[in-house]
Amino acid sequence: MLVLSIGFILVALLVATVVMAASSLYLEHKKLLSLADGASVAAADSFTLGQLGSAGGTPSAVLSGARVRSAAVEYLGRNGAFGRFSSLTVAPATGSPDGSTAVVVLSAAVHPPVVNFLIPDGIRIEATSTARSRLSR
Repeated sequence: MLVLSIGFILVALLVATVVMAASSLYLEHKKLLSLADGASVAAADSFTLGQLGSAGGTPSAVLSGARVRSAAVEYLGRNGAFGRFSSLTVAPATGSPDGSTAVVVLSAAVHPPVVNFLIPDGIRIEATSTARSRLSR
């Protein structure tokens, strides 16, 4: 009976550890996604005014990939994100694919509790967010 009790306790501790690690990954991904959302909105606000197409046309918001990337990095620096996330990087996919949408891709390493010694480099997670600027009257 004692052997079964010890086995049950070990299995319960193992399940609790796995649930704790999975919850930690989920929460860190949500934090990174929230940060990517803020960075994409800040990057979408870094537009320049486009050329008017024809007489009486409306101006348009134009984004460049380099400007989106620099606005995202500046936003992350102002919010202290590089200190809060381990190995936080702005992925090369960050930019503006169509000139009107800001796409921000962030990547970071997560170190789950208890099992951190098994994965010393952490687990890489990635979050992608898009935002669009629109001029209106």
